[in-house]
Amino acid sequence: MILEMKVPSPGESITEVEIATWLVKDGDYVEKDQAIAEVDSDKATLELPAEASGIITLKAEEGDAVAVGQVVCHIDTDGKPSGDAPAKEEKKEEKKEEPKAEAKKEEPKKEEAKPAPAAEKSYASGTPSPAARKILDEKSIDSASVSGTGKGGRITKDDAVNAVPSMGTPTGGNRGSERTKLSMLRRKVAERLVAAKNETAMLTTFNEVNMTPINNLRNEYKDAFKAKHNGIGLGYMSFFTKAVTRALQLYPDVNSMMDGDHKLAFDFVDVSIAVSGPKGLMVPVVRNAENLTFRGIEAEIKRLAIKARDGQITVDDMTGGTFTITNGGVFGSMLSTPIINPPQSGILGMHNIIERPIAVNGKVEIHPMMYVALSYDHRIIDGRESVGFLVAVKEALENPAELLMDNNPKKALEL
Repeated sequence: MILEMKVPSPGESITEVEIATWLVKDGDYVEKDQAIAEVDSDKATLELPAEASGIITLKAEEGDAVAVGQVVCHIDTDGKPSGDAPAKEEKKEEKKEEPKAEAKKEEPKKEEAKPAPAAEKSYASGTPSPAARKILDEKSIDSASVSGTGKGGRITKDDAVNAVPSMGTPTGGNRGSERTKLSMLRRKVAERLVAAKNETAMLTTFNEVNMTPINNLRNEYKDAFKAKHNGIGLGYMSFFTKAVTRALQLYPDVNSMMDGDHKLAFDFVDVSIAVSGPKGLMVPVVRNAENLTFRGIEAEIKRLAIKARDGQITVDDMTGGTFTITNGGVFGSMLSTPIINPPQSGILGMHNIIERPIAVNGKVEIHPMMYVALSYDHRIIDGRESVGFLVAVKEALENPAELLMDNNPKKALEL
């Protein structure tokens, strides 16, 4: 029996996916539930499992965009693993050779057809179509430097898309280049980032945090915390998440978002954590972070980060979120202006920790310092709320035992 495998729906808002990688070859024998392909949606990379055991026939190529519900492969459930039916394999080889022979016959025709348009000269030669002109203008490429392959030598949209800007006169050395298509996830991230810049009144406010109190707590309790909680480490993210949830309760406008002409406010805090994955930026969500303990936050962040980096993250893991935390410090960033994650209204940027001299009670002391940045949508958040929010985060991080642990670190860390 031939089973048609269709693309399942990864989520309500997703209508199309892209075949990122086939994990099997055409004609392979696959087992039921075996991962046969990785598909990219605009939110995540997901694995496609085989719905039955049998011989697979691929119906889509890598890089193809396919609609949800479209057939991407057939599985012959009567098929046997290779070696069981040599006669059938010989027939398959004969069938595969026939299209190759046909392709060879067609190749000379293509070669003969290519020079024909170039040889034709007309008033349209070198003239770009309206769509091609727009693309060339965006790339700042002179149409005179592009060879047209359209009728009469006209420059087509494909010519413009494939045109490469001049890199100047070469003076020797390797000057190779490579053109690769962005994944659907990366294209969606790019689209959202541009939309955030164009559709929000985004501003950024800055402050700095003395990390000495947090470092002292971590140095005192991190070993006991790890031993008590099955290897979960006591990192900075739990302190920052707790500080953010506290500040959002003090300044609820930062935990809201625009909905047309209305403001949508939330009485819960779902914190999105920006994670750099192999396929690009992913933002899984820690739900109801205001109810989680330090252990609960660290465990959830670890679980989501592992799923993101292993390509196992799901669309549901990244759906929602009322506020985002991003940590550019892991890459060595000292200061940045993070971009809002729409439709949210705020994002907190963490940075690297550097020992710097600061004034403490009239004396110069060296302390581990971190710059923090809050980017916010000024349409819904005023300066008082944004600055007050960041100051509240700073106060909690510089006095965590009192403001985040109720003066009882052991109880807060469940030791």
